[in-house]
Amino acid sequence: MNFRNPPPEAIRDLLARVRTIAVVGLSPKPDRPSHAVSRAMRGFGYRIVPVRPAVTEVFGEPAYARLADIPFPVDLVNVFREASAIPGIVDECLAIGAPALWIQEGIIHDQAAERARAAGLTVVMDRCVYKDYLSLMS
Repeated sequence: MNFRNPPPEAIRDLLARVRTIAVVGLSPKPDRPSHAVSRAMRGFGYRIVPVRPAVTEVFGEPAYARLADIPFPVDLVNVFREASAIPGIVDECLAIGAPALWIQEGIIHDQAAERARAAGLTVVMDRCVYKDYLSLMS
């Protein structure tokens, strides 16, 4: 099974629609990629919702232990976790009715990504949301 990302136009449309991004694995440490990418996306006007157990807030936004704990809908789930965590995150996305899943650059789980897409989610995998924003939106 070879997962294929949506074409650039579809990714551009996704980034144009999204307003709220739940970031699974968002680190409070400024030197971590999840922090730097999320800070940049905030700068572009997106609301960043941290999803990370044992953290109370990041960027002044309350942090949630699980996607199911977020008390409002999100437009995109962006994942900074190891590949082995992706199937469980797909389960959470399906449970909350998330419309889109972005699995960051370097993280690949074809089977879970295909399962999410088959369930109706827009799925982008092994790409950096920040790099794609810069190349497609500016």
